[in-house]
Parts: sequence; C-alpha cells; structure tokens
Amino acid sequence: MFVTARAARLTATAVVALLAVAGCSSDDEPSPEPTGLIDVTTMRGALLQAAEIGPTWQPPAQSPDPTKLVSICGGTTPAPTVPPGGDVVASSFVDEGKQGAQTLDQTALVYGDVTLATAAQTALRAIADGCETKVSMPATVDDDKSEPAYTETVEIKTLDEAGWKGFVVVRHKTYEKAHPGSADTAVAVLNSRNVLLVDQYALYRLGTASAASNFDADWQKLVGTVVQRVG
Repeated sequence: MFVTARAARLTATAVVALLAVAGCSSDDEPSPEPTGLIDVTTMRGALLQAAEIGPTWQPPAQSPDPTKLVSICGGTTPAPTVPPGGDVVASSFVDEGKQGAQTLDQTALVYGDVTLATAAQTALRAIADGCETKVSMPATVDDDKSEPAYTETVEIKTLDEAGWKGFVVVRHKTYEKAHPGSADTAVAVLNSRNVLLVDQYALYRLGTASAASNFDADWQKLVGTVVQRVG
C-alpha cells in the first residue's frame, strides 16, 4: 500500500471550486508591479481553505512539523528546515479514499524586508538545483510507512505568476509492477516582495503508472488562486 493511511476518492470535482476563478496570468496584459510589504494577515487570508478546494478535503490527522518545509527533491531526501527570520503561516489539507489521495501543503514565510525573502528563495533554489533527475528506491516497510519500490523523475521549471517569481519542482513517481500506482508532486517556490510561498500539491493514484492528465492544470490553479489574492 502507499504512504497514505487511506486512499482518496479523487473525484473529478475535487478542485472544481477553484477552476472557475484561478489560473495562470493572462499573456495579453502585464501584471501591475506590486508595492509595499505584505503582512501576515494578508497571507493568512490568501491561503486556501478546505471548503474552497472541494467537499472531501480536510486537515490531516497529524499536523506537519512547523519547523520543516515539504521535501523538494523527493526520494529519501530530507525536507529542508524553514529558512530563519520570518513569520510562518501554514495550511495543509488532504483528500483520501479508495483510489488514491491528494494533499495540499501551503507555507508562507513573511519576512521583515525583501532581502531576507530573496535570500530564503535562493537557499531553496540551491537545494532544487542539487536534485537528482531520476532516482530508484527500494520498498520501505517500517513503523511509519509501507511503500513499494519506485522510480521517481524530477524536473525544474521557471515560474512567473501574477508578479510572483520563482520555480517549481515537478516529480513523477512510478511504483513497481507488483504494486501498480503513481504519484505526481509539484512544489512551487515563489517570491513577491517580502514573502516566500512554498506550495506543494501531490496526487497519488492506485492501479496506474501514467501521470494524471489534469495534474499540471490543477497545481497551477491552486497556486494561482493564492498569489492572485495577494497581487
């Protein structure tokens, strides 16, 4: 079985509440250049809540470690520590059922000035640049998880969304044939003014090794909704 304790419904409407309002910035008109620092209250209000994503989403049974971000490179690479000096605003949700699972982890780091936020993004980009492009891992069975052997590919892309700039690490995990399944993960790291946003969307599917056709569109809409609220 997969890392998740249960598997998800993965209905086509899981992120339907966002599809009509989110997406990438238009290429027709440039986004206005934002001014002023962003405060914690603004970022807390910008992060998505479960009801906005879909009716089957809920907070995870165990809250994430507030001192750690999500893993950037995948495989067995450890999750990086939150870059110091900023206030942390975080929100995580899961959608679990019988055919797979979806997770969304949102962390906004609100710094006192632009320089600290830029330095934090540079540190995370250095980690991403060190990711292996393909890793193969043996099966893992211990007290924390039970996961079949898998191969995971990693790709880094540049992002520029509504004035927020940075990168995304897109990973695709294929499990061994004896336990068919796949996992797609996108970790977006975006900076605007004094804030660094680290947003991870992951989709786990049982019974198929192929990537989900709507995965790229969904993670872009989830991230796009947050940054467009801030401007």
